[in-house]
Amino acid sequence: MASYQWNLDKSHSNITFSVRHMMIANVRGSFADFDATVTADPADPTTAQATVTIDVNSIDTKDAGRDGHLKSPDFFGVEQHPNMTFKVTQIKSKGGEDYDITGDLTIAGATKSITLTGEISGPAKDPWGNEKIAVSASGSLSRSEFGLSWNAVLETGGVLVSDTIKLNVELQFAKAA
Repeated sequence: MASYQWNLDKSHSNITFSVRHMMIANVRGSFADFDATVTADPADPTTAQATVTIDVNSIDTKDAGRDGHLKSPDFFGVEQHPNMTFKVTQIKSKGGEDYDITGDLTIAGATKSITLTGEISGPAKDPWGNEKIAVSASGSLSRSEFGLSWNAVLETGGVLVSDTIKLNVELQFAKAA
């Protein structure tokens, strides 16, 4: 097969995260607005070229006050850095549909390489004859490595917000016509 352009199917895609709060519970959030450009040969996903762009202003943790704080210079600083990006630099097969997906993640102007573990599935045809592929990936990052170091010390010891952020990405694509 040859490489094709693939369009993000937003209605079947999501980007979510979780972070430990007060060292006892997880707070979850998502980004409502994101896009991806992908050129890939489904017969050999390791040759794919992909970039995911996330509108940080679309963050949603189900708490408007917290979302506002996350958008502020204490965290993402959306006025200066409205987007974060993940540009794939290497895809390594682990057998079957399992892959390590390495890329340069840019958050708030800082770029670091991270590796996500995941599955690349497809192609498959939907009931209307559209060819689809999907990527499911997860991993974690240290937010302080991206300059997101705001925190508060708890009276009982420990901190309000963990340094480790867990990511979960589910993306589905349709082959461009």
